[in-house]
Amino acid sequence: MRLAAIDIGSNAVRLLFCDVYPYQDGNILRKTSLVRLPIRLGEDVFVNKVISKKNSKKLLKTIQAFKNLVDVYDVTEYRVCATSAMREAENGKAIIKNIKKETGVKVEIIAGEEEAELIYQTHIAEKIDAQGTFLYMDVGGGSTEFTLFSNGKREISKSFQLGTIRLKNDLVDAQLWLDIENWLNKIKKKHQPSLVIGTGGNINKLYKLCGLKDYKLLAYADLKQMFSFLENYSVENRITKLGLKPDRADVITHAAKIYLTTLKAVGVKEMFVPKVGLADGIIQEMYDQHHQK
Repeated sequence: MRLAAIDIGSNAVRLLFCDVYPYQDGNILRKTSLVRLPIRLGEDVFVNKVISKKNSKKLLKTIQAFKNLVDVYDVTEYRVCATSAMREAENGKAIIKNIKKETGVKVEIIAGEEEAELIYQTHIAEKIDAQGTFLYMDVGGGSTEFTLFSNGKREISKSFQLGTIRLKNDLVDAQLWLDIENWLNKIKKKHQPSLVIGTGGNINKLYKLCGLKDYKLLAYADLKQMFSFLENYSVENRITKLGLKPDRADVITHAAKIYLTTLKAVGVKEMFVPKVGLADGIIQEMYDQHHQK
């Protein structure tokens, strides 16, 4: 069985293909292909409220290419989800309608809470400690999603309009930061999470820049040091000297700030970076549904 998913985010579009293989008495999911396209919808929407014609055309071509790959790869099932930028775009529904007309692909605009729930579907926490208490967080271009896992179940999910593209364009006010910190303080007092599970392309890159591998925990102190290191470089030097992609170089410090703020607010000194994201959660949910059938 082969499954596929598209995550239409605010900073990029990700196409993920996974195969299901028999393993011992069950099955195992394995990534076979991941393509990331830097279509920055959030740059349009958060500033101008609409997705530009240029990016609309790019997105249409991307979905058409995905549909062709789905046909060639004999994909059993697929799902396409759009998040923060498409949620807020005044022309979002019209673009989705046109995509459906031109390609036959249905694009779902999902709410922030569902986005958090899908990321949680990767079940990372259960693999660490089924009875532990962990805070999932995913930082995107337009929003940040949190899900608290405790004693074998999901307790609460929350989405905030705090993202790297918004920060880059000075679209986040002090009150939102205060609201997030207050919510995180309540989580700390009531649940006392022992670990933060961080997902998203930026934390994956920060993890790599810190020289970590084999799922070693990322310490708050190391992340803070890397944040300071990157702050001393211009965006151009992050590209030319550190080898970062242009659409990563200009937002990576904003992402680091969000992760650091979260760790400090909940009183956690380490983060686990499993290198998964929304597309992984979408595929995991489809797999679980097939498995149950």
